[in-house]
Amino acid sequence: MEIIMGEKQLGIGLALVSMLLVASGCSESKVTAAASVDSSKKTFSLAIKEIDKTVDLVNPRTNKVLYELNQSNNAKEFENEVKGFVSDLANKVDQPMIPSKLDSNGKLIHGKSRVILDEEKTVQRLLGLTAHDNIVELPIEETKPNVSAETVNGITNTVIGSYKTSFDPSVKGRSTNIAISAKEFDQVVLGPGDRFYFNLVVGERTTERGYQKAMEIVNKEFVEGIGGGICQTSSTLYNAVEKAGLEIIERHNHSRSIGYVPAGKDATVAWGFKDFKFANNKDFPVMLKTIVDQVNGTIEVQVLAASKI
Repeated sequence: MEIIMGEKQLGIGLALVSMLLVASGCSESKVTAAASVDSSKKTFSLAIKEIDKTVDLVNPRTNKVLYELNQSNNAKEFENEVKGFVSDLANKVDQPMIPSKLDSNGKLIHGKSRVILDEEKTVQRLLGLTAHDNIVELPIEETKPNVSAETVNGITNTVIGSYKTSFDPSVKGRSTNIAISAKEFDQVVLGPGDRFYFNLVVGERTTERGYQKAMEIVNKEFVEGIGGGICQTSSTLYNAVEKAGLEIIERHNHSRSIGYVPAGKDATVAWGFKDFKFANNKDFPVMLKTIVDQVNGTIEVQVLAASKI
């Protein structure tokens, strides 16, 4: 069996070497597979051997069976098992978009594509395989950041949405955390259709990255934790994005009221748990601008564009 990546899936072939691969047989055979990779063609070649009534999913790097699909007489059970495998595979393949950004000189730094495995199509293709099939193409979709040096010209001309909140500058840990997190998405550019994931862009909040201890809400209680205060950053961003009319994809409220935004206007985030996500639903690029004043204790987020429609 050979699993082929389309021309647009550059870089995906090598990434899949460490993943599970599947070979499927007819209802009367077991199929195992050992694989080799040709990076120039972005393909996987698998040797197929019929044994009995199951399908083994083999790690091509170790030739060890990591998952076994049982081809029982109950077609629905087997279909559900295939769906479970494909869901696990998608978790390894899928990559959220890393948006583009302008550097301090106004030069565009290109981001990274959003990569998605179409799970429904993959399930259909795997269920339709027989022992005589030797090729299955993974339906992987790649969406590149939709911006260029030309389309960002004049992008700082117009403010289409902004929001400012206040904090106590004497609380150094919290003030520092707000400033660090806000800097991470300053001058991020989103083209039409591009998506923003707060946790991905801002990154994990650790002491190694400069984050400090400050109060945060955990299970409806205020406790001290590394990175406390960044929810004010995400909430300020949310309100600016909402005023700009961008599409909110994911947002979560705190478990208790907070003082820096009106009730219901917050956006809490937690690493690996809760995220704030939105997309540019305009037909022109937008840029995020952050302004943090650690002396007077304010953070402002602006959504900018070359024109206002």
